[in-house]
Amino acid sequence: MAQDYYALLGVSRSATPEEMKKAYRKLARQLHPDVNDAPDAADRFKEVTTAYEVLSDPQKRAVYDRGGNPLGGGGGAGGFGGGAGFSFDDIMDAFFGGGGSSSRGPRSRVQRGQDALLRLQVDLAEAAFGVTREIKVDTAVVCERCSGSGAEDDSATVTCGTCHGHGEVQQVQRTPLGSVRTARPCPTCHGFGTVIQDPCHECHGDGRVRSRRSITVSIPAGVDQGTRIQLAGEGEVGPGGGPAGDLYIEVEVARHPVFTRKGDQLRCQVTLPMTAAALGTHVDLPTLEADLVDEDGPEVVGLEVPAGIQSGETLTLRGQGVPRLRGPGRGDLVVEIVVQTPDELDDAQRDLLKQLAALRDEERPEAQLGSTHRGSVFGRIKDAFR
Repeated sequence: MAQDYYALLGVSRSATPEEMKKAYRKLARQLHPDVNDAPDAADRFKEVTTAYEVLSDPQKRAVYDRGGNPLGGGGGAGGFGGGAGFSFDDIMDAFFGGGGSSSRGPRSRVQRGQDALLRLQVDLAEAAFGVTREIKVDTAVVCERCSGSGAEDDSATVTCGTCHGHGEVQQVQRTPLGSVRTARPCPTCHGFGTVIQDPCHECHGDGRVRSRRSITVSIPAGVDQGTRIQLAGEGEVGPGGGPAGDLYIEVEVARHPVFTRKGDQLRCQVTLPMTAAALGTHVDLPTLEADLVDEDGPEVVGLEVPAGIQSGETLTLRGQGVPRLRGPGRGDLVVEIVVQTPDELDDAQRDLLKQLAALRDEERPEAQLGSTHRGSVFGRIKDAFR
């Protein structure tokens, strides 16, 4: 004997057929040319395939053990040549976990339902402080007539006569590589293994019907645009009355006329006349709580504007922003000041401004290049030269 087939498979001479099959599967996965690009992978794959072809056939194995030629000059190395104990299914088993000839069995009529997504628009205040909404959902529910079975009565379901309850039918084809067995879902029972002779008159065998129902949704405080809230088991009921999927509520926050939001921070603009910006003032700002009818919080919050504030500067009110979704406390309210210059003056106002310009030596002011904003780069350079 030129080769030791047992050594090629890595099994003992007393190995059982199952042990040899397991060893061959392992080697086939390692040596197949499609997954192994080593120069000798193809030759080694042919050798172990020939070894398994011989040892998996009881008659060829007996001839080999007596020292004879088990291939009889016919099947050559790697021929997959139709031995009684070897077929192309064994290679398929090696790569697909035993799927070549084994049956997957019938699939259950009872399956989990699909998840559903629903978009819900809320106001900015509702997103900030939370809200409870009742929504209407068109979804699949269990058929009350058949309780999800899909049959009009208990005796209406019988074993499929085409697949005999297996849920699939198999077909064997002869190829140059040997016999190839394929399986596909039974066309009669669609893979269930049983046939409903008298389907439910309400759901027509599906076990579920479409219906509109009400769901109460609690939106937690601090949610933002695009936040998704999961409602477990509130999605569609599955075929055959199977468990329901989940319902996801995606929050859409409507635009607010005053406030904009960035994370847990609120921002707004306050426009002041030139005189108020120069002299300083007090401003009462509306709060976000004022948008909620049942909210006990303050409707306004005071803002002290210091004298000499410039347009574009910001003032911060701590703890007047959006409540944090995960964690205690609230963000801040950032107020941007916009100084408005009067565009229409009467004679008296014009005279007063001329007097102010003379007192401040600003009758013929020199234009300044760059930003004069406090804390800017130009301002710091100017201060350094001073």
